[in-house]
Amino acid sequence: MADSSFDIVSKVERQEVDNALNQTAKEISQRYDFKGVGASIKWSGEDKILMEANSEDRVKAVLDVFQSKLVKRGISLKALDAGEPQLSGKEYKLFASIQEGISQENAKKVAKIIRDEGPKGVKAQVQGDELRVSSKSRDDLQTVIALLKGKDFDFALQFVNYR
Repeated sequence: MADSSFDIVSKVERQEVDNALNQTAKEISQRYDFKGVGASIKWSGEDKILMEANSEDRVKAVLDVFQSKLVKRGISLKALDAGEPQLSGKEYKLFASIQEGISQENAKKVAKIIRDEGPKGVKAQVQGDELRVSSKSRDDLQTVIALLKGKDFDFALQFVNYR
């Protein structure tokens, strides 16, 4: 019998992020507490998001609204890397980026946890920005998924291609 396997990835559905961004922009334009503060949110390049307002508190409030929209759309906040508000002229700007892919060092950390704490006979291989986990037993793979879901990583994990 061939080995069963699954992939551990860190991906974000771009369309869902775009929808969350559009919902945030709409809410900002309609909410009373954002009237007259020049609050806006928009894409800045391929994977950066720019939030602007005329005070530091308002730009943080825009970020808060955006984060709540991401959560409602099922996107982990670990995928959002928000910086600190910076004063630029009379405006405060806050850049946030969407993180995708598992870095080599994070993949090695996950592989080490699988080796040390997972069932025997489970193999983890780094393949680019994802991790392939394989074993003869599907139950062992389920155990590994449960183990990793119980850990708190500083990046989002999804389990795909389970076969």
